Amino acid sequence: MSEGRAESSRCHLITGGFPPGASAAHDMDYARLRILEWLSEASGVRTTTAGDFSDLERWLPESRLLITYVAGPYPNEEQNLALRSWLEAGGRWLGLHGTSGGKAARVGTQGARKMVKLDHHETLGSFFLNHPPLRKFRVEVADPEHALTRGLPSSFEVEDELYLIELQDPSACQVLLTTELEKDPSPRGFGFVYDRDSSVLADGRTRVLGYTKSVGQGAVAYVALGHCHSPATNTQPFVDASVEASGKTPLEFRGAWETEPFQRLLRNGIAWGLASVESAA
Repeated sequence: MSEGRAESSRCHLITGGFPPGASAAHDMDYARLRILEWLSEASGVRTTTAGDFSDLERWLPESRLLITYVAGPYPNEEQNLALRSWLEAGGRWLGLHGTSGGKAARVGTQGARKMVKLDHHETLGSFFLNHPPLRKFRVEVADPEHALTRGLPSSFEVEDELYLIELQDPSACQVLLTTELEKDPSPRGFGFVYDRDSSVLADGRTRVLGYTKSVGQGAVAYVALGHCHSPATNTQPFVDASVEASGKTPLEFRGAWETEPFQRLLRNGIAWGLASVESAA
């Protein structure tokens, strides 16, 4: 990390799907535009953008904040080492939605896919297992005093993909957002397969949707919310009746992005990421 790093007000934003240039069933242009709009509200911040992690080493050294909204791209082993080194020296990473995913492998003979746990999941602090069809659910704010959740109601409803994520080191994470779901309601053949549901906490119903964790002098924050698609990028075969009684997928879906709590989360996340490196995670 170069001298003067703490005075930098640059953010590096990665939004993209896999293969490079693909939407991967998300409206990447919409997500990129909204995040850039919120970044523009932050005084003095300069932003660089990319579609994946391929040039991460070029942009991180002079950046204070990394924001990722991806569906497929992930840092390889070398890039993950650079990312972890940057975090340990004081960088902050705000990971959104599909950032907890990455590589999927084919299993069996029926075309099923299973997520593969890689090095970057340990750095991020979570690993995506699956999500049921788009549904409405209630998000509980576990720590209303944290910088990321400040100003949020004690709970709020969203229509979104309810991510089932496995915390990699629960004792190191400060849980900020949760929801309750006793069992993955995904129909047979929907989404990804997994060996066991390791995303549910000890009470058998609580799922973590947002947290922070320290990495050296830096920190990571992850928020699982944020699915969006357009008519051109929609691949959802159907949705839960809580979203649409007919079960048909809305051609354009903005979900949490159009809610005040999610917008507050993103603004808070940007402010948290650009804050002094000496402040707490």
